[in-house]
Amino acid sequence: MALNLLLLGLLINIFVFTADAQSVGVCYGTIANNLPSPRQVVSLYIRNRITRMRIYAPRSDILEALRGTNIELILDVPNVSLENLTNPNLATDWVRNNIVNYPDVSFRYISVGNEVDPNNDVTRQFVRFVLPAMINVQNALEAAGRANQIKVSTATYTGLLKDSYPPSIGVFHVNVADFIRPIITFLVKNGSPMLANIYPYFAHIGPPASPDLPFALFTRTTPAYKDGDRPYFNLFDAMYDAHYAAQSRLGGADVKIVVSESGWPSAGHNSATPGNAGTYYRNLISHVKSSRGTPVRPGKPIETYLFAMFDENDKTGEPTEKNFGVFTPGQVSKYQLSF
Repeated sequence: MALNLLLLGLLINIFVFTADAQSVGVCYGTIANNLPSPRQVVSLYIRNRITRMRIYAPRSDILEALRGTNIELILDVPNVSLENLTNPNLATDWVRNNIVNYPDVSFRYISVGNEVDPNNDVTRQFVRFVLPAMINVQNALEAAGRANQIKVSTATYTGLLKDSYPPSIGVFHVNVADFIRPIITFLVKNGSPMLANIYPYFAHIGPPASPDLPFALFTRTTPAYKDGDRPYFNLFDAMYDAHYAAQSRLGGADVKIVVSESGWPSAGHNSATPGNAGTYYRNLISHVKSSRGTPVRPGKPIETYLFAMFDENDKTGEPTEKNFGVFTPGQVSKYQLSF
């Protein structure tokens, strides 16, 4: 009996270590007219040992395909649904329909809104709904007995920062701080992480600054600069630490940052080439899975989600928006990444 218990303990430890070591997921965007079925996509994740996924709205066909797979999921509440979830009853319905009804789907986080920004003409209309919706979703999860397993957050992005260079002076815009401060209080209270979309590509192409390409692609062998006694070899770390500095000023020093999106396009701009994209994704995976961490928070892997699984040919905006996929719609790996 003692030997059996010892072996069981070793197996549990191995499983927990393996789960913790896997820090890379991939976002599954669906704004395209040529993608495989959800069941084919889930099979593609499994074949490539991708154990974490983000989707941008609840879809029953995707959730059905995820049943029993143990793929851990970030599920978004789309911005257009935020106002509805300021009604506690509708938030309870949302949690029941999209979480409770799928007990064999491994939900990890709920992202209540994505890149809502008081200074953005498109998303500022949603600012007043984010925190009430987060509170109602949290309460609904608690009532359903799921709050210990699923954490509620929202996805921020670098555009919310007024200053980010050097990273130690990272600070939110004044009106953004008024929006983010109570969200950070919520995250601290509930032990939830901050989600942040971090894109060295967009920082590289500027404006206002245009950091050099090796700094953006993790290929510098000497620091681009030092922030005090902290050397910065790559732009990803600099952006991450600037986010951390900004949230620390608002009481979020102990709130973990999960990188809910990061990617590099393969077409649509001079810097958007397959070579640069492949270099970025390979080096990003290596970096965040290691124990290097960042200069401010060394020694830990960084939970990160690549954007995105596929090129999305129906996306609008700049041509690059259609070209962030790490697989083709035909399920062929573009960069032979090892997850």
